[in-house]
Order: sequence, then C-alpha cells, then structure tokens
Amino acid sequence: MSTLLAKTHGLGARAPLRQARLSPPEVLIERRRDGTMLLRSPVPLPAFPRAITDRLLHWAAAAPDRVFLGQRDGTGAWRTLTYAQTLAAVRAVAAALLTRDLSPERPIAVLSGNDIEHALLGLAAMHVGIPYAPISVPYSLVSQDFGKLKAIIENLTPGLVFAANGSAFARAIAAVVPPDAEVVVTAEPPRDRPATLFADLPAIPTPAVEAAHAKVGPQTIAKFLFTSGSTGQPKGVINTQLMLCSNQAMSRSGYLFVAEEPPVLVDWLPWNHTFGSNHNFYFALDNGGSLYIDEGKPLPGAIAATARNLRDIAPTLYFNVPKGYEMLLPFFNDDRVLRENFFSRVKVLFYAGANLSQHVADEWDRLAVETIGERIIFLSSLGSTETAPSALARFWESRHAGNIGLPLPGTEVKLVPQADKLEVRMRGPHITPGYWRKPDLTAAAFDEDGFYKIGDALKFEDPADPNKGLLFDGRIAEDFKLATGTWVSVGPLRMAFIAHCAPLVRDVVLAGPDRDEVAALVIPDVEACRKLAPDLAADAPAAAVLADPRVRAAFVRFLEGLAAPSRGTSARIRRAVLLAEPPSLDVGEVTDKGSINQRAVLAHRAVLVEDLYAETPPAHVIVAGELKRKS
Repeated sequence: MSTLLAKTHGLGARAPLRQARLSPPEVLIERRRDGTMLLRSPVPLPAFPRAITDRLLHWAAAAPDRVFLGQRDGTGAWRTLTYAQTLAAVRAVAAALLTRDLSPERPIAVLSGNDIEHALLGLAAMHVGIPYAPISVPYSLVSQDFGKLKAIIENLTPGLVFAANGSAFARAIAAVVPPDAEVVVTAEPPRDRPATLFADLPAIPTPAVEAAHAKVGPQTIAKFLFTSGSTGQPKGVINTQLMLCSNQAMSRSGYLFVAEEPPVLVDWLPWNHTFGSNHNFYFALDNGGSLYIDEGKPLPGAIAATARNLRDIAPTLYFNVPKGYEMLLPFFNDDRVLRENFFSRVKVLFYAGANLSQHVADEWDRLAVETIGERIIFLSSLGSTETAPSALARFWESRHAGNIGLPLPGTEVKLVPQADKLEVRMRGPHITPGYWRKPDLTAAAFDEDGFYKIGDALKFEDPADPNKGLLFDGRIAEDFKLATGTWVSVGPLRMAFIAHCAPLVRDVVLAGPDRDEVAALVIPDVEACRKLAPDLAADAPAAAVLADPRVRAAFVRFLEGLAAPSRGTSARIRRAVLLAEPPSLDVGEVTDKGSINQRAVLAHRAVLVEDLYAETPPAHVIVAGELKRKS
C-alpha cells in the first residue's frame, strides 16, 4: 500500500501516513430491477481451519516460546504464557471438563471478565466441543435485580459456572446459578455455596482430549454470545467454529502486514462482546500474536490503567471505542515516554461502536506527527454479534468517519431499498445459524434468501465510485415520522448532534414521532460540562453543574446552530433537556456495553418528553434563542 497523504487539521501541512500493507478497496455489484443491489469482494475467501484451537496447535509447534497471553499479577508485574504453555494448560483443563456432564445442553457460563483463567477455560471447552458463554460482568455486579442474568442462565441451563472471585460474585451466584451446576472460582469461594478452585481443576491429559478435538468440526457450537438486549432480553447467538474461523480469514485478508509481523495487542474490550473475543482475541491467536490483557477501560478512574499498560507494551495494532481514544488524550499529552512507546511500532488505529469525533482524530494525528513525524491510519468496520463480527471493513483512509468500508471476502451484502434508505442484509459462512432455543426469533432474523437482517442502513460515500466505500446511515427501526409526514433519519442526526456539541455530550436520544419537530434528551459529559463552571465546588452534583447558566448558554448556542430554518424540520433541534440522572441498566435504558436504547429512554422518561413539547416549556428545558429573549 502506498503512503497516503491527507490534510491534518491544526498542523497546517500534509503529513504522511505510516506504511502498513493493507488490502485495496474493491467491490463487485449486481443491480436488480427493483433497486436491490448485491455486493461482494472480488477476492476469494482464504483457507481457514475447521476449529479455532487448531491455530493454537499450529503456533505451539511453530513458535512455542512466543508470548501468547499476558496479564498483570497482584504485584503489578506481567504474568505471561507462551503458546506452548497455553496449549499444555488448555489440554489439562480440557481433560477435567471431559469428566463432567457438559454439552450444548449443559454448557459453561463465565460471569467474570477478561483474565488468563477465563481464556484457558474458554479455549479448553472449545477444544473438546463444549460450548461456553461469557456473560456481561455488569449483569452480575451492577444490576440490582439480576433480571438479564436470570434470563440468560435460564436460556443456557449451564452445567458449570465460572467466576474469578467467588466473593465478588456471591450475590449473583446465589440468585441465579441452579443447584446442579458446579461453581468454579479462581479465588475466594462464596461462603454459602460449594466451589472448585480453578487451580484444582486441571487433570492429566489423556488421549480422550485429542479424540474429542478430532470430532470438532465447522458446525460444532463454539460459544454462545448474548446480545445487549437493547430491544428486550438478551438473545443467545449461536457461534459455530465455522463462524469464528472463516471470520478470521476475512480479517486476515485485510490486514496483510500481519503475515510479516505477528500482531501485538493491548486490549481491554470485554470477551462477552463479539469484537473483544471473536475479533481481537482470536485475531491474536490466528496470526500467532501476543495479547496483553488490559484491566483498564474508558471510564473515570479506570483509564489510567490503560495508559500505564500502553507505556509498558507497544502494540502493532490498537483497537478501542471512540470514547477510549478521547479519554487517553490527556495521558498522551502529558507523558512523552507513553507517546514514544505507543507510536514506536503501531501501524493501525481501529475504532468501532460509534463514530470517532473529528476533534479526537485531529488530536491523535497531531500527537503522532509530533512524536514520529507520521500519522497512523484510523480504520473501522461494520458487524454484529450475529456476524462473528466483521462483515464490512475499511482498510483505506476516508474523509468520512462513518465510512465502514466494503464487504470482506466471503461476505455477500444485499442493499434493499426501504423508503429513502438502503437496508443492509448479509450472508456468508460467518453468519450465525440462529438464536439458542429461540426458533421464532431465528426465523424473523433472515429474509427469504437467507440473508441476515442486521437492521442498519448504508449509503455510498460516492454513488459514482462504489470503491470509496459505504457510510453508516442509521438504524432502520429508530427512524420516525414527524406530524408533517417528514421522515427523521435518527442515526445521522444523532451523530451530527454529538459532533456539533463535542466534547460536552456523550449521547443523545431524539424525540418527535408524530410531533411537529425533533427535540432531544441529552446525555451530557458532566465532567466536560463542569469545566465551563470552574468556580463550582468540585463535588457539586450533576444537576447543579447542568443547571449552571454557563452550561445552559453553551447548549443554547449549540441548539441555535442546529435550528437554522435552512436545515429543514427533520434536521434541526430547537429544544433539549440535559439528563442529570444517567441511563439505567436495570430498566434497559443502556446496554452493558454502554450503547443507548432509544425507545427505553423515551418510555422511561415520558414526563420529560412531554416537558419538551409543552406550550410554555418548564425551566429545565433549554430552548434555542432563549438568551436573546431574556436580554
């Protein structure tokens, strides 16, 4: 791939991109008379193994002493396992699992987060054909009613449940784990429940381990991953070995440079999510790389751990969500050693889950150029739990943050006209066969040609040149009509609002079905808003910060910028309420990965929605133009 050049805001000059061998943009399109388009890559899908742990066998033989997994221990030092050590541990744990009555009907459930024991248990289970299900940690540690966790356990009927710390998960175990399921913990067994220590679990491997592995094939269920439950209770997505292995071959076809340099990842993304596990964890395994488990995350008080880990370990690729990139900026600005280590060999920065704000991307460009004289390319993709996850990906630079690329080799994409949008549907070996024990939901998820209906809309960046890629164009189910009959495209308007109000806004919920205009329930970044009122007490509650006249004035100006008549009623917002009470996990307003359930927020906060549309709005409603009227 040739060096790409692009304007970097604030640098006043063109800065080159660091060289990284990536696949070029190519797409074949078949156009039907009804407006439907079928898209696919002209590149054939590369070969892939029958089982994901075949790659562990391969690398344990080809590079036995290379570090595969790393994690900080209780002293802060890095504990590592090589490929040979990992394989030996996996075989020993697998031998123990085979002596238990475990199967797809009685799988393994993992309540705790990313760690080496979790990795070994999951690999061992899949190695001998026993499915396992990593479950979102907040369902056990944050939820007060354990509603989602109960639904998941009832759907799974697990035979073994693992939690790293039995004491921390004791309430959840007591509330949801059936008495016939064995509990395994790394430390601190719960007081009121018999438990097996993970250290006592491994057994002496026998020929039965490899005999069981020999029976694992493409259709064997590898794991169950649960959706975030944004439209109801979480659904158990069946993940087969075919899905995992074929999707890694698809990704490998884009990141061509990993064939020359095994990837090094420093990653926090949770393994109960498809990107953290199916993409990142198996990406390291498939390509003989090293995965250092990051105990940090993009939250106040937790992001410092990520910065510390990146100061120690220099990644070759870096995966994060947009908020993670934003929250790391102060650390990179203040610590030159961190910058120099991080940029020393990283070739790709990847984001997904939301759009990357332009001001954040510009700051990363500036930091990279000041440190190494080059920019690092930002890439993105589109997928879901049901697609293992990558289906479309961008391996080239685009001026649009919402450009999610083109179909990967082996993926067929159908674009179906729906009103004024193109609904995207997908088919390929990486698509789930369905939802566990939910035949009705499975049937509804596919169209008459067997394409999975992901629910998103896409459009071409340049209709005259499809090779420039596709842009995310919102969720079909979120769009609504105003009373005038005008459609509101929620996804693009939401992204425009967040970008326009950066950095004061985390997310926004748009109201307006059957109303005259769009209004907003704003989920603010309270700490960013606090900086507008520096004389407030440091511990001033969120409500006091958001009610401060300086914060209100900033949002009035934002609304006025979005309220110009030239924008049209479907693209302007004149009223907003700033939510001091954050979205709730228990009532379904927010998913475990932090994404907002628009419908649940509107339903739970119906009184505030009515306030937004009151003829005389209450004082907490911010209205475009209110400062002019008061003056």
